Amino acid sequence: MNLHKALGPLSERNFRFYFLGRTTSVIGGTFANVALAFAVLDLTGSKVDLGLVLAARSIPQILFLLVGGIWADRLPRHRVMVFSNVASGISQGAIAVLLLSGHAEVWHLALLGAINGLSSAFFFPAAIGIVPQTVPARLLQSANALLSLGNNVSLLGGAALGGLVVGLTSPGIGIAVDAASFFLAAALIAMIRIPTTLRIEASNFLAELKEGWREFTSRTWLWVIVVQFGFCNAVTLGAEGVLGPAIADEHFDGATTWGLIVTASALGSIVGGLILLRLQPRRLLLSATLGFLLTIPFLVGLAGPVPFLALVALAALGGIGVETFGVLWETTIQQEIPEEKLSRVTSYDALGSFALIPLGLAIVGPAAELFGTRETLLGAAAISLTATLAVLFVDDVRMIERRGSEPLVESVDAANA
Repeated sequence: MNLHKALGPLSERNFRFYFLGRTTSVIGGTFANVALAFAVLDLTGSKVDLGLVLAARSIPQILFLLVGGIWADRLPRHRVMVFSNVASGISQGAIAVLLLSGHAEVWHLALLGAINGLSSAFFFPAAIGIVPQTVPARLLQSANALLSLGNNVSLLGGAALGGLVVGLTSPGIGIAVDAASFFLAAALIAMIRIPTTLRIEASNFLAELKEGWREFTSRTWLWVIVVQFGFCNAVTLGAEGVLGPAIADEHFDGATTWGLIVTASALGSIVGGLILLRLQPRRLLLSATLGFLLTIPFLVGLAGPVPFLALVALAALGGIGVETFGVLWETTIQQEIPEEKLSRVTSYDALGSFALIPLGLAIVGPAAELFGTRETLLGAAAISLTATLAVLFVDDVRMIERRGSEPLVESVDAANA
């Protein structure tokens, strides 16, 4: 695959604005990821409180994903994303004000985080569904790889800078940067122009929900992998999101060290994205699943914990694995699911994949206190490994192949001409 084809999606005007908007919000998000964890640890020092704050964000996101998927199929998807970014910017701005004024309490962070989670429930289905509306079908993998590459380049710089800024200033400054990034992303995405012919008209809410469910359950490969990630996301995000910062605080140099580990993961994701700009494996889901196995060693290394440089290397390896799965998974869904049902199916995908995350975030702190941090991390690694290997027994996971390179949908820019 030559460089011109790999960068082809950027020649599409709508994709360029989407690319810029999505990567802008990621830069701010990296500040928030570091800042929120250390804001809670500064307030109470409790792993349990940190897990509860993170869970509070996840619960409304999960509850409203199906609603978000339906509205993303009904309305112009870029408008749904603008609304979501503005709401997220307001909630993060309120957290920043509370932290900087010294009035923040844990329940404030949980409540405002829940508002942020609610807005993201509308953003996610629209963000996946809009990609085929901005590029020709032959460029879907390249578009997904570029989006992930842009996000991870932002994550690479943002994580290191975020850790440094939070370490030198305060968590409130990090959250304020995130709030500003949401508003800028909203302005960029508002520049997208989707032809009215691509708008899906509203019908009956419940009927649309059932139609999306039938589309979701009719594909074994889809719901099996979603079940897999229900378990993998719960144990991985719980272990890394709660225990990772705590380990960095106890064994290394706190926020700065954790920022560097997150940076290494982002660097690995960039490498994975560059590989997938050039390499197009024929068996999409088999390659994606094997790639995800690269995430397991980081959990094992964190359990040690192994020396810092070894942990950085394992984080980078895990980043390659996450990127490999993510790009090939999104490409498969966009290839196999009809466009007019894509956001609803994506919302079912996200619902199943995210459903157990609040439980994982809420119980990982108590589990670490009851069984030990090392044992909890090793248990998380074992669950993730078992769930990932299990899906390889499904024929479709091993056999689904990439379709030909001929365009399946018209370029949106061509439709505007």
